[in-house]
Amino acid sequence: MNELLSLLEHDARRPLPELAAVLKRSEYEVEKEIKALEKERIILGYNTLIDWNKAGTNKVTAVIEVNLTPQRDVGFDAIADRISRFDEVRSVFLMSGNFDLLVIVEEESLQAIADFIAQRLATIDGVTSTRSHFMLKPYKKDGIMTGPKERDYRLVVSP
Repeated sequence: MNELLSLLEHDARRPLPELAAVLKRSEYEVEKEIKALEKERIILGYNTLIDWNKAGTNKVTAVIEVNLTPQRDVGFDAIADRISRFDEVRSVFLMSGNFDLLVIVEEESLQAIADFIAQRLATIDGVTSTRSHFMLKPYKKDGIMTGPKERDYRLVVSP
């Protein structure tokens, strides 16, 4: 199972015959396992990594540190669930250290993110403070290099 998950994590579009060949199993077995992993919610979805700047759409990404007051009987879960439901929010993580939640937000402008924080995030009961950081330029995202193809720095050898 882990080998199949690793293959899919690195390339979810890998053809079934290729997956079966690498795993030395039948296509039927691999397809059946994938469906079972999806049903059990081990495989949660399939994403495409897009360079929005090259596509002509500017997006601003903010990483927001959120401090919370835990709620009785549910701790941080209820607030994290509420924050997760906003369309602007891409990811929410419970953290250890100086803050409780790490929230990643994507919008079309700095002002839109500022409005989201001031009007929707900071006003939630239990949110005690926020601290925002804006991403300026990605170099690697989800294990994939985002910049131009790597240059070959080797010296040319000629006879």
